[in-house]
Amino acid sequence: MTDSPRLTVLTSLDGIDPQQWDALVHDHPFLRHAFLSALHDTGCAVAETGWSPFFLALHRDGALAGAMPLYVKSHSRGEYVFDQGWAEAFERHGLAYYPKLVAAVPFTPVTGPRLLAATHADRLLLARGAVTLTQRLQVSSLHVLFPQNQDLAALTEAGLMTRAGVQFHWQNRDYADFDDFLAALSHDKRKKIRQDRKKVAAAGISFRWLRGGNITPADLAFFHACYEATYRNHWSAPYLTLAFFERLHAAMPQAMVLVLACDGTSPVAAALNISDGTTLYGRHWGTTAFIPGLHFETCYLQGIEYCLANGLDRFEGGAQGEHKMARGLLPVPTTSAHWVADQRFAAAISDFLDREGAAVASYRDELQAHAPFRRATSPGQPD
Repeated sequence: MTDSPRLTVLTSLDGIDPQQWDALVHDHPFLRHAFLSALHDTGCAVAETGWSPFFLALHRDGALAGAMPLYVKSHSRGEYVFDQGWAEAFERHGLAYYPKLVAAVPFTPVTGPRLLAATHADRLLLARGAVTLTQRLQVSSLHVLFPQNQDLAALTEAGLMTRAGVQFHWQNRDYADFDDFLAALSHDKRKKIRQDRKKVAAAGISFRWLRGGNITPADLAFFHACYEATYRNHWSAPYLTLAFFERLHAAMPQAMVLVLACDGTSPVAAALNISDGTTLYGRHWGTTAFIPGLHFETCYLQGIEYCLANGLDRFEGGAQGEHKMARGLLPVPTTSAHWVADQRFAAAISDFLDREGAAVASYRDELQAHAPFRRATSPGQPD
C-alpha cells in the first residue's frame, strides 16, 4: 500500500539525504545539494544576507519524492528578475513588499528545475504548497525565477502569473571549430571579432583553460580577487566569498571551468564558468588591468571556443546584454512566475504582465531580425 504524500517545511538541507536530493535534480549543477549547501554554509545565502532558506520536502513511502528550494527575501538583490517597481508601488500605498518568498538559486540567473519532482501531480503539490507557505508566513508574494517549461504548467495551475524575459545564449550548430563558427557570421561581425582578437593577442595576452583538479588554490584566490574588484569598482559588495568557491571546488571540481588570461606567465584576468557536460554557463569574471577587448574575449569568445573544443552544445553568457549578439549569442525566452497575496495588487500586476509580455515578444522579434549570422544567399553571391 502506497503512503499518502507528506509535505513538510525545512529550514536547512542538513536533514535531506544528498543522494535523494540530487536524484531529483538530474545533474543540474546549480541545484545540487553540494552547490546549495556551499552557499549556505559559507554565509553567502543566509538570513544575515537577506536569504533565509526554506525547503519544501515531499515524501512518499519514506523516500524523498519532491522538493523545492525557497528563500524568504528582505530585498531583491541577486535575483536578476527585477521587481523593484512592484516594491515601490506597495510602498506608495503604505504596504510592505518585503519580506517575500522566492524560489531560485541565489545569485544565479540560470533556467532550471524549481519544482523538483518526476510527475506533474507532484510538481503541482509543490507549487500549491509554496502558495500555502507564502500565506502561512504572511509575506507579500511568491516568485519562482527561471523555472523550466515543465514547471510552468504546475505553477499556472496553482494560480501563479507568468512573466517573460530574455537572455542571450550561443548554440553549437555542429561547427567544426572556431573558424567554422566565424564563417557562419555576417561579414562585419566576423571582421570585428577577428580585429578584437588580434588586439588582445597584440597586447601579449594568451589564455589557459583549467578544469577540476587543474585549478589550484592560487588560481581560485586570483580569480576571487578579480571577481571582488569588479564589484568594488562598481561601488558594490560581492555576493560570494572565496570560501564559497573553495568549498564548491572541493565538492564539485569537474563542474568548474576557469579561463585565465595571462600576460606571459602572469594572470591578469579570469572568468569562472560552470559546466554540466552539455552546457557551459558563464558566471563571474574580473581583471586587474584594462585591455581593449579583454572582457569579451575572456567571458564570451573563450567560452564559445571551449564549447567547440569539448563538444558542448550550448554556452549561456549570463543575464542581459544585447552586446552579446555581436559575438554570436542569440535571444532566448526566459520565464518567471508570481503569486501576490493582495488581490488588488495581483490584478494590477497581471495587467502589467500582459502588456509587458507583448512588449518582450516584440523586442525578441526585433532582436532576431538583427541576428549576426549570414542570411541565405544565392550560389556565388557574397554575403
